[in-house]
Amino acid sequence: MKDPGLRALLRQGGAALLAGTARACLALAALALSITFASPYLTWARPQSDMVIVLDVTQSMEVADQQHEGRSITRLAQAKRVIGEALRKLPCGSRIGWGLFTEYRSFLLMDPVEVCENQRELLSLLSNIDGRMAWTGNSEVAKGLYSGLKIVKALPSRPALVFVTDGQEAPPVNPQYRPSDEGAVRVAPGLVVGVGGLLPARIPKHDLEGRAYSYWEADEVMQLDPRSYGRGGSVAGEQMVEDGSDRPGVMLGSTPGSEHLSSLREPYLQLLASETGLAYQRLTTPQALYAALTSEQLAHPVASRVDLRWPFGVLGLLALLAVYLPRQRAGGFRLPGWRRGAPAARTGRSTRNLPRRSS
Repeated sequence: MKDPGLRALLRQGGAALLAGTARACLALAALALSITFASPYLTWARPQSDMVIVLDVTQSMEVADQQHEGRSITRLAQAKRVIGEALRKLPCGSRIGWGLFTEYRSFLLMDPVEVCENQRELLSLLSNIDGRMAWTGNSEVAKGLYSGLKIVKALPSRPALVFVTDGQEAPPVNPQYRPSDEGAVRVAPGLVVGVGGLLPARIPKHDLEGRAYSYWEADEVMQLDPRSYGRGGSVAGEQMVEDGSDRPGVMLGSTPGSEHLSSLREPYLQLLASETGLAYQRLTTPQALYAALTSEQLAHPVASRVDLRWPFGVLGLLALLAVYLPRQRAGGFRLPGWRRGAPAARTGRSTRNLPRRSS
């Protein structure tokens, strides 16, 4: 462009545009930062979970028929791993408590607490739940589920129950004499989580230190429910049984003659879940469990306050940076309106006494 007047006009227009932009950014920064002093917030309903997770720690949960990273792990270890990973993803405000099931009862280990503030404590307690907490070989799953429902019913917040088990009753249950719910009324949503392989596997024996040393054999395990065996009479060798008990019914999920082997008793768990109004899901991945724990069946909407000070603060900071960073890169940190002096003025040298160039 050869016209010096036009170049000067364009420079003046560009300078005026930059100055206007700088003033607008400063005004925006002042407005955004002043809003932060008013402590603005937004209220909306977010789904939050409140639950007690009860883990089955009976001997069948020590069957190593689960796979993780190419190696076999026990059902209990797999359940703890998946639950731990799902817990880390739960939104803040959700609450979790721990429980365990053994023999015929569920026990509360920890009341539900907020997951973000207490994540380390929750994961630490979860990692220490193992089969050494069981004190008997019995595993009366239905009674354990009913007692778990009574536990959550007694808690002030009425949390949901998440009952994690393989569903194997030991001793087996006679369908004619199933345990009653003993007043366990569902007062909150809940979930039965089935864990285990579908193929029967041997159940390991453990010593007092939790070390496996052998497997249970068929003659060491009750293959039928106790009522089917009858009871001794007054005459030696007499066995008293009820009418029709010589042909005992088979409870859904029972495997007479193979009760020393264990697999996931999924149909039986689905039956228990439907009878108590709970949902059922097989344990697969942390993502699937997380989706179940945050579903509408378990999570409930809670009004939460979202602090808006930090978005306005960030907006004000960005507006200030938009003003001062380009000026600093152009040569020094200057407030808007400062002008560069002439080259001679910056160096402190006068042009009056400089020698003139001869033609």
